[in-house]
Amino acid sequence: MSIEIRQVNHPEAVKRFDTEELRRHFLIEQLFAADEVCLTYSHLERLIVGGAMPVTKPVDLPTPGAVGTDAFLKRREMGIINIGGPGRVGVGGHSHDLGPRDALYVGMGAGDVVFESANASHPAKFYLVSTPAHAAYDTVKISIDHANKIELGDQATSNKRTIHQYIIPGICRSCQLVMGLTQLEPGSMWNTMPAHVHDRRSEAYVYFDLDESARVIHLMGEPQETRHLVVANEQAILSPGWSIHSGVGTSHYAFIWAMGGDNQDYTDMDPVPMTALR
Repeated sequence: MSIEIRQVNHPEAVKRFDTEELRRHFLIEQLFAADEVCLTYSHLERLIVGGAMPVTKPVDLPTPGAVGTDAFLKRREMGIINIGGPGRVGVGGHSHDLGPRDALYVGMGAGDVVFESANASHPAKFYLVSTPAHAAYDTVKISIDHANKIELGDQATSNKRTIHQYIIPGICRSCQLVMGLTQLEPGSMWNTMPAHVHDRRSEAYVYFDLDESARVIHLMGEPQETRHLVVANEQAILSPGWSIHSGVGTSHYAFIWAMGGDNQDYTDMDPVPMTALR
């Protein structure tokens, strides 16, 4: 296991960050390593973001000291989406098969978690996000076919995309975690533009389905003081509530979004007019 701790940054401080500082505070460069669990503990909503890639053996979800309990899920819930080959997740002694882009919600107190790949030559890649929890809800598998789908955008503006909502009211009960996947169509590169902020929730993104040489230019910062990060395949972003979160790729791609905070209302956002961006 590896774990990194990230502190919260005030927007006035972020204005003075150079590229290296922005990347160190907001970009998670490695999520997956063979037969390991890589975690980042952020003080933004106490989010834990990470990845598990079992190859030659099953991999247990560890309990890092940062969570302050004797079991990872004792006071936490977790969402998992598989962005690799077929695999399975054991939760409290029960096994759940997850195909590519299937999701699993794991409730507070559900027990130990074990990750396993079905084929070592095409290992599963389990992307996970965890938030603190106050109640126990059932562990639920949500296949991509059973996610709530919303089609947005237009080819003319290069942002035609399909949103797959997995962990959201009406699909899967949770305490505060909201999670889903957005797929851009070929020829579309922009996501979430016009931009918005949601001051009542913080968010984590992971970009994937990018070729080795492709990149996403992730826009962040206050609307009148924007910054950017150049993001490679399977790298993640921590996005505080005061920051916009939008991006454009050198090709089409997919990304997983996850939020924690005051509410679970997907539409609770404050739009930022294009004319306000600087």
